[in-house]
Amino acid sequence: MTAHDESVTATRPRVSGPLGILAVLAVLGVNLVLAPLGAVLVLLWARWSRTPWSELGFVRPRSVARDLSLGVALGAALKLVTKAVVMPLLGADPINRAFHFIAGNPSALPGMLFASIVVGGVGEEIVYRGFLFERLRTLFGRSALATVLIVVLTSAFFSSIHYPEQGLAGAQQAVVTGLVFGTVFAATGRIWTVMVAHAAYDITAVVIIYFDLETTVAQLVFHR
Repeated sequence: MTAHDESVTATRPRVSGPLGILAVLAVLGVNLVLAPLGAVLVLLWARWSRTPWSELGFVRPRSVARDLSLGVALGAALKLVTKAVVMPLLGADPINRAFHFIAGNPSALPGMLFASIVVGGVGEEIVYRGFLFERLRTLFGRSALATVLIVVLTSAFFSSIHYPEQGLAGAQQAVVTGLVFGTVFAATGRIWTVMVAHAAYDITAVVIIYFDLETTVAQLVFHR
C-alpha cells in the first residue's frame, strides 16, 4: 500500500459492521439481476468509502503483455482441463444444455462474446474476487487461514449464482474456476490476470460449443 493509500484509508468512512453487510447484500443482489451493474455498484461504493483501488486488485501491471498472455493461457487451459478431466470425473453431461443454442449459430456470438468479456471477465471478477475479498478481509483478516477461508467462501458464492441457469454442472464448474481464480488473486493481489483468464475461459467454452466439439473434448481423456 502506498503512502497515499494509507492516508486515504485513515480518513475513509466506517464500512464495517451493518453498513459493510448492507454493501455486500446490495452488490450481490444487484449482481444477480444484471452482473455488470453489480460491478458498477462496487466501483461507486469504493469511491464513496474511499477504499484504495489496490484493495480491489487494481494495481498497475508490471507488464501488460505478460498479464495478458498469462491470463489467456490460464483461462484456455483451465477450460480444457475442466471439460476433459474434471467434469467427466463428476459424471457430467458432455453437452452444456443451457448454452447449446450457440452451436453453429453465428447470430449468438456477439452476445456471448460480450457476456464472456464484460459480464464474466470484468463484472464477475470485480464482484467475486475484488470486492468480496476486500469485504471478507475486513472480517477475517489476512492470515493464511483467513485467506484459504475467503477463497472457499467466494468460490461458494460464485458457484451459487450459476446454479439457477446452468444447473449442477454449471455450479460445479464455477467452484473449480472460483478456487483457481481466487487462489491466483490471493497470491498476486492483482485482478487483471484473473479478469483476462475468466474472459479466456468463457470464450474458449463458446468456441467449443459453437463448433460442436463438446463431446470430443469431454472424451479426450476418458473415452466412453
